[in-house]
Amino acid sequence: MTEAYRGVFPVAPTPFTETGELDLEGQKRVLDCMIDQGVDGICIVANYSEQFLLADVERETLARLCLEHVAGRVPVIVTCSHFCTDIAVQRAQGASELGAAMIMLMPPYHGATLKGSEQGTYEQFARISDAAGIPIMVQDAPLSGVDLSISFLVKLATEIEQVRYFKIETPMTADKLRALVKAGGDAIEGPFDGEEAITLMADLNAGATGTMSSALVPDLIKPVVEHHREGKLEEAAEQYARILPLINFENRQCGLRACKTAMMEGGVIHSDHVRHPLPPLHLDTRAQLLELAWTLDPVVLSWGR
Repeated sequence: MTEAYRGVFPVAPTPFTETGELDLEGQKRVLDCMIDQGVDGICIVANYSEQFLLADVERETLARLCLEHVAGRVPVIVTCSHFCTDIAVQRAQGASELGAAMIMLMPPYHGATLKGSEQGTYEQFARISDAAGIPIMVQDAPLSGVDLSISFLVKLATEIEQVRYFKIETPMTADKLRALVKAGGDAIEGPFDGEEAITLMADLNAGATGTMSSALVPDLIKPVVEHHREGKLEEAAEQYARILPLINFENRQCGLRACKTAMMEGGVIHSDHVRHPLPPLHLDTRAQLLELAWTLDPVVLSWGR
């Protein structure tokens, strides 16, 4: 078994021009900014990358560009979720061939009521495992509307070769992580949390070994994870308390727009445009976000200046 991935694996945002086209040079700068902050890995074309607003050809362009530009400097996770198993398999094969370190998958769903069964989900993940041949991270999030039980997650981990990682971002994340680690044992190679690390301390205490935050402040989140790993719990808690107001504001008031706003403020990208029907941040919300961020002086606000 290869060395387990752990630490801070933020989601890379997708920058657009003011008129909504892909900003490919900006995408390279996003990746370089993230790597310069010491991230342990990067996740691309995920929900916080606005993957649901990308055309298929744009998604393919971004996956190739990101993997070629990162060029092995850090491991890259590529989100390959799709309701259609054949398409998900094709995406995963393509990502593997381009050098992805891992695939991230949500259970198949389409809207509130069209969901794959447990058997269908199992079969989709098994086919992707065989086709891609690289580790799979299961994303367990309310967005899918699919309830993934502990017993089913453990079944995936123990019976499908490449299913080793789990990004848990359900309500009561820490409880679910704790139960998953206990029930799955060594088969749970990488228990991660998500949701911008808004419950990170509780999740680390429950056994999480990694976090998939946004790319807003990975440089400030990483010390929390490292202190906790080293048993320096007071230092971890102090650092987390320092950055939590900003993370909370991001999570509850801004969503994926927060990172792009900060990256534009810091000269990483030229525009914080989000594609319709997502609305831009209200000017007051934007001002409050940046006020909170400037008190912490994260790398993102100065990287491009």
